[in-house]
Amino acid sequence: MNYLLKITFLFLGLGLVVSCSNKPAGADAKTGDAVGKAAQAAADAKVYKVSNTTSQVLWTGSKPTGQHTGTIGISNGSLSVEGNKITGGNFDLDMTSITVTDLKAEDGKGDLEGHLKGLKDDNADHFFNTRKFPTGKFVITNVEAVSGNPSATHKITGDLTLKGISKSVTFDASVGMAGNKLSAVTPAFKINRTEWGVNYKSKSVFDDLKDKFVDDDIALVINIDANM
Repeated sequence: MNYLLKITFLFLGLGLVVSCSNKPAGADAKTGDAVGKAAQAAADAKVYKVSNTTSQVLWTGSKPTGQHTGTIGISNGSLSVEGNKITGGNFDLDMTSITVTDLKAEDGKGDLEGHLKGLKDDNADHFFNTRKFPTGKFVITNVEAVSGNPSATHKITGDLTLKGISKSVTFDASVGMAGNKLSAVTPAFKINRTEWGVNYKSKSVFDDLKDKFVDDDIALVINIDANM
């Protein structure tokens, strides 16, 4: 995928995430019980190593008064390719790298990042409890080629593990390969954080929050660069 096309897809995803509504936008990802078995690539499949410097996940969370956006680093991973199709792979999420991108230091950026990471004893399990669960993981379990969709070449299903809880997630991705380089970017898609035990101020978990709640849905855009 050329650079211009990749940037176009990335901004399309971000445009969906940051909508005029406070709630994060994007297609609802299909979720279910974890499969527990990684997709098996052929022995002669090409293997691309995921770049931990340019790959990341963009996130958007929301509440009645607005949204917050940020990133999560991808620390390790590989993708197997046969022909022009990804057939397997995995990557790790460095949950200790969670950043908030819409706030400056004087506006509480550090406090919110610390809260999301759970760096204090009294809020450790509010969100991602990174002291106990510093790494998340995504393992591909199935891949389907997509045709006739301008924003996707693949439909990818995999087990996403956060806070020690694994769930199957399916989302679209647009994948391009040129020489020894592979790039992949997803349109914005939403997951329900409570499926992974992230219950802080969820109206579906607590019934006395009134307008002091945080939306269950988190919108994600996955952006991966990999090299042989």
